[in-house]
Amino acid sequence: MLGPGPCYGKLMSGRHLVTGGAGFIGANHVDRLLARGEEVVVYDNLSRPGSQHNLSWLWDRHGRDAFRLVEADVRDGDRLARAVAEASVVVHLAGQVAVTRSLAEPREDFLVNAFGTLNLLEAARRCKRPPIVVYASTNKVYGDLHDLRIVEEATRYRCAELPNGVPETRCLDLRSPYACSKGAADQYVRDYHRSYGLPTVVLRQSCVYGPRQFGSEDQGWVAWLAIAAVCGRPITIYGNGKQVRDLLWVDDLLDCFDLVVERIETAAGQVYNVGGGPRHTLSVWGELGPRLSRLVGCELEAVHGPWRAADQKVFVADIGRAEAELGWRPRMGVDAGLARLVEWVRENRGLIE
Repeated sequence: MLGPGPCYGKLMSGRHLVTGGAGFIGANHVDRLLARGEEVVVYDNLSRPGSQHNLSWLWDRHGRDAFRLVEADVRDGDRLARAVAEASVVVHLAGQVAVTRSLAEPREDFLVNAFGTLNLLEAARRCKRPPIVVYASTNKVYGDLHDLRIVEEATRYRCAELPNGVPETRCLDLRSPYACSKGAADQYVRDYHRSYGLPTVVLRQSCVYGPRQFGSEDQGWVAWLAIAAVCGRPITIYGNGKQVRDLLWVDDLLDCFDLVVERIETAAGQVYNVGGGPRHTLSVWGELGPRLSRLVGCELEAVHGPWRAADQKVFVADIGRAEAELGWRPRMGVDAGLARLVEWVRENRGLIE
């Protein structure tokens, strides 16, 4: 094991590598970086629906030469290593993102999420000056919280035992292939700080939503339901719709990315829950349905399907550590965020339909 880690302050400027940079979160992050004059490399295999639209949007806003695109997969260790070698900051967003797909294709899920992340970490470890690595983990690493007392109310479930949400100190409980692959990567990222002194940070994200999100029924549920509401698509809710999540507007997440890099001396080696927290929660249909109905001006109807494997009745992140150590807290309220999302869907309906 290496000795004390280096001073990380000198790593904060320079080239930013964003894996999955043509995805929803990635495109928003790249847009922010380019707007303030940063040098950016986007690493993406462009397999995600909407990625080409996001690239076109970035080129329209900033010009074709504003950033370098590496069209490649994180399983390609050689190409990934060359990109990492040039970076000062890596935000690692690329991955397989759906629990349902992980159940159908667990090997592919592992190779993309766990092996792909290990490729990135090994590339960073070989650098003379390792870059800051910020890893997008997930609240799914905490499992379905089956041991907690969950109370059913009129429109939602409530966790009676954790009023401030699930803390980072809770044991991991990996309940799907997706949770296993993301959880393995989560722990590798954390350990590469402990074992090798790399400036790595794990962000366990809750339900992130916002513009540029071409959501699907399997992933990105807030955007998917907003798209269905605006476009008149049939809506299926799995379970009774009282499942509760904390929602995080994408710009608030990007603020956290910035703070992690700015305060890397504090953040290196740490794990932070990054979600809406107790103040920004919504049930999947019991509370989101009426809000979307008001926003689109008609009563929305949904059919109910069976509960999905490993679904959490309640997940709310305790975000106290990020607030205390980074000075971060979400600012966008749920109602204001939903209104903005619906407006974006309306403005981009031609890309979606």
